Amino acid sequence: MTKKQLALEVIERLKKEYPVSDCTLDYDEAWKLLVSVRLAAQCTDARVNEIVPKLYEKFPSVEALSEAEVSEIEEIVRPCGLGNSKARDISACMKMLRFEYGGKVPDTMEELLKLPGVGRKSANLVMGDVFGKPAIVTDTHCIRLSNRIGLVDGIKEPAKVETALKKIVPPHEGNALCHRFVEHGRAICTARTKPYCDRCCLSDICRKKI
Repeated sequence: MTKKQLALEVIERLKKEYPVSDCTLDYDEAWKLLVSVRLAAQCTDARVNEIVPKLYEKFPSVEALSEAEVSEIEEIVRPCGLGNSKARDISACMKMLRFEYGGKVPDTMEELLKLPGVGRKSANLVMGDVFGKPAIVTDTHCIRLSNRIGLVDGIKEPAKVETALKKIVPPHEGNALCHRFVEHGRAICTARTKPYCDRCCLSDICRKKI
């Protein structure tokens, strides 16, 4: 089985296992996803989802958040860890959105990467979830599962994993596949315990280099 064939089989099996698979960060506007994904660095999505309503209650728009003092933002987001650096990035990002993009989140990788605190992982998430464009979100689950299953060979750098997956995953499937990797990585192909291979829908096709 070639890697492309393996990728297609993985996609189909995970679709059946997780028919509905979406972003686990709560948001209803594109700029809020940017805020949440920055806060999610070294923090659980569940914790982020608990914290952001307090932030938006006080600062309900790009304009309001851009005018907030970094210390005000930090006070609210501190439970997510790395409070000062995250608050500084959020403040700078909202200012750029307001003054350079008219309050709108750009829809190209090039423009998204100009925003403070936005890397390829965050930009891909926005590209896929908000704008419905081809995207590969190389978070820790994606990197771990891609290597274990055999879609990539010993590649740990996010950008290189993204490049490798783009060669074998159909563009319209990439974003949803990465969301399913998150679900499968949390439920079955875990990081902190031995994977539950006996319950895995991919067990017979997985390379299992753990």
